Amino acid sequence: MAMTCNVICSSRTGNTALLAETVWETARELGWECAGPEKPRESGREDGDLIFAGFWTDKGDCSEEMASFLEGLEGKRVFLFGTAGFGGSQEYYERVLGRVKAHLAPSNRLAGTFMCQGKMPEAVGARFEAGLRQEPENEALKARLENFRQAMAHPDRRDLEALREAVKQALSAVSRS
Repeated sequence: MAMTCNVICSSRTGNTALLAETVWETARELGWECAGPEKPRESGREDGDLIFAGFWTDKGDCSEEMASFLEGLEGKRVFLFGTAGFGGSQEYYERVLGRVKAHLAPSNRLAGTFMCQGKMPEAVGARFEAGLRQEPENEALKARLENFRQAMAHPDRRDLEALREAVKQALSAVSRS
């Protein structure tokens, strides 16, 4: 019998949805029966050998919708994946992942994690540009605008390949257990 997984995803701008599709495709290519991607409140999919839970970063954590879903899981193997518009550093991603992991009950087992940068809505960049017109020497705003510009290319091909590898490792480990 084939192993089963579910892809549950909360995506505000489409970045995490792109990651969820990549997770789903990778699992299917490896012969797993994989449901999803579905939204947390619509899923009803807490079964399966592995749950892939995708989130967008909201104030340094996952959205309330995803937090509620994660808090409802008991005794599951969970792989967390997400996107963050700000950051781009592994240290920042680890802080976000730490907050998201805290939503999981101790009875759950973490099967892996993945995070990458994701593009932000144009309105965010416009806000930074407007701020710089008012305060042209504001270094914090300059850094935020530069981060916004770098984020516009993400998730990119390298991000998706890194995610595929992380998913393959998690699926392989679960298959062996």
